[in-house]
Amino acid sequence: MSRPGRDDAPDRLYTITGGRTSTGPDDPFDLVTLVVAESEPVPGMQSEHAAILRMAQLPTAVVEIAAELRLPVSITKVLLCDLLAAGRVSARHPRAAAVYDPDILEQVLVGLRNL
Repeated sequence: MSRPGRDDAPDRLYTITGGRTSTGPDDPFDLVTLVVAESEPVPGMQSEHAAILRMAQLPTAVVEIAAELRLPVSITKVLLCDLLAAGRVSARHPRAAAVYDPDILEQVLVGLRNL
């Protein structure tokens, strides 16, 4: 069975990222970061960059972009960092989950057990 991105020739992935394999310590992207295009693709742009800009017209998660491109997430994050540095995309992190009172959660659990 073929695994998208993982079974690609390593030289293809090397070429896509210009030889870079990581994004650095201050990587702004995680799997659920929402990416939003700030510009349209331009002629002569790398095809993967153009595809990302088309996909991210609406907020799109990093993991969705990687799946659509059929590339490993690490490679996708390198491409996204390129676009972010050029000002072509912005990154939005999902809202943090609300912090719930543990006493209320305990009461809910007790109530469910009593059903």
